[in-house]
Amino acid sequence: MDLLPFFQWCEDTALGQVIRDSLWLFPVIEAIHLLALALLGGCILVVDLRLLGLGLRSQSAANLARYIHPWLVGSLLTMIATGVPMFLSEAIKCYYSPPFWYKMSFLAVATVYTFSLRRRVAGADPAKVGPVWGRLVALTSLTLWFCVGFSGRWIAFY
Repeated sequence: MDLLPFFQWCEDTALGQVIRDSLWLFPVIEAIHLLALALLGGCILVVDLRLLGLGLRSQSAANLARYIHPWLVGSLLTMIATGVPMFLSEAIKCYYSPPFWYKMSFLAVATVYTFSLRRRVAGADPAKVGPVWGRLVALTSLTLWFCVGFSGRWIAFY
């Protein structure tokens, strides 16, 4: 199935046109997008470092994950809410950009992973999970989200 017609339609939307025609709109949206990425990265990092046994040892991973969850969800929703208009303004460029496809793939996997396996392990009793499993989950999480951020930045330079 060829998605090019869909991408052309996306780029032809009124919102995509407004963003493309504006001198400052894309940079403002991108700045918010990157701030949300930084917040999301911080949320991921704090819990994953705890799972690795490297930080905030006075707090359990379950407590940290529970406390940070609204921030994690909010930053992810902000990234999506700002990513869609950026995409609409340059959908054809994205269609032909391998880094865009990598980012979307990593984002899908990282999101599912974060809200399924990682959430289950972070919220579990450490005695039942074991340190090796917690570390493996944390390293996988960090790797996936790093790949999302890296491939996102790569889009601009491809």
